Amino acid sequence: MDNGGLCALLDPMQPAPFLQIHDIVKDFDGHRAVDHVSIDIAKGEVFALLGSSGCGKTTLLRMLAGFETPTSGTITLDGHDLAGLPPYERPLNMMFQSYALFPHLTVWDNIAFGLRRARMPAEDMNQRVEAMLKLVQLTAFAKRKPHQLSGGQQQRVALARSLAKKPQLLLLDEPLGALDKKLREETQIELAHIIEDVGVTCVMVTHDQEEAMTMASRIAVMSEGRLLQVGAPGEIYETPANRFVADFIGNVNLLDGRLVVQDEPGHVVVECADCRHYIGHGITGTLGMAVTVALRPEKIRIGRTAPETADGLPDPTFNRVRGTVSEMSYFGSFTVYHLALPSGAVLKVSQSNTERERGGQLTWGDEAWASWSTLSPVVLTS
Repeated sequence: MDNGGLCALLDPMQPAPFLQIHDIVKDFDGHRAVDHVSIDIAKGEVFALLGSSGCGKTTLLRMLAGFETPTSGTITLDGHDLAGLPPYERPLNMMFQSYALFPHLTVWDNIAFGLRRARMPAEDMNQRVEAMLKLVQLTAFAKRKPHQLSGGQQQRVALARSLAKKPQLLLLDEPLGALDKKLREETQIELAHIIEDVGVTCVMVTHDQEEAMTMASRIAVMSEGRLLQVGAPGEIYETPANRFVADFIGNVNLLDGRLVVQDEPGHVVVECADCRHYIGHGITGTLGMAVTVALRPEKIRIGRTAPETADGLPDPTFNRVRGTVSEMSYFGSFTVYHLALPSGAVLKVSQSNTERERGGQLTWGDEAWASWSTLSPVVLTS
């Protein structure tokens, strides 16, 4: 049983999930694209399916929309089984990466298209379209054609059209994939605010981790058709369930080692090729077992001199290592240093650039010390 279902049994006051995806399987000619996936999604939640190409996230979204039929499993929306319902009878709408706007229609008519098909009375339709234009701040562009709009404006027209019929569920397929990086970053927050204002439940598919972490209240990381971890953005970033999730979400140093002290009490010690880690959490395992230490670059301090022993560390040799700056990349707000270690491994360190002048900063070939707190690393056993 998944965590959502277990919580519902333990807490009878908790409302039933609005969208329930239960044990869904999808096979294509002997290839399993979606492998026994179960997710509970609450009403009003923005939920992201995150993964690389071919992981099964788009196939799962298409099954929600009715464009694909599950091999087995059930999909329930607000207590109603969607099995057998064609796409046009499902109380949901889907916005595609291409936006699929009609080039010969104005912005106003694009938004009104689905309402006309549904034979909504003219007065009601006019009010709904005007409300959607106001929501996406495009009232002044109502008479323009799509080619007369910027990419971000086209994206908002597509969103307004998707919301015009007040769907119970909104599906977004790579919603910002057609925009350039800067516009995509600006539009992420804008789009999240619009969805929040409307209050519609939303499932989005993306391969962009920043997009998922900015827009979604929860994220499901998928690989090879399976869910590897489901949780809030901060939970997945800070406490990844396994090596794949740690490596897929953000930048990370993955250091292989062995467990040499186990839960004594509330901490473990892991010995790697270049250093020993004193880590402030326990794990389920046995002494000597192979583990991986995940350490985010921004949680590491770097300097020219050996660091003082951190509070709580019983030995000054813990959580520190010396190396040589082999590469460095300046990104404006921060600099990433690649520290070559004695074993040949490379430790990535991210340091904020808080001063405009960079005099005395580390550079290529410099000897440097890296250190980190007991709470920074996470021990992964898979």
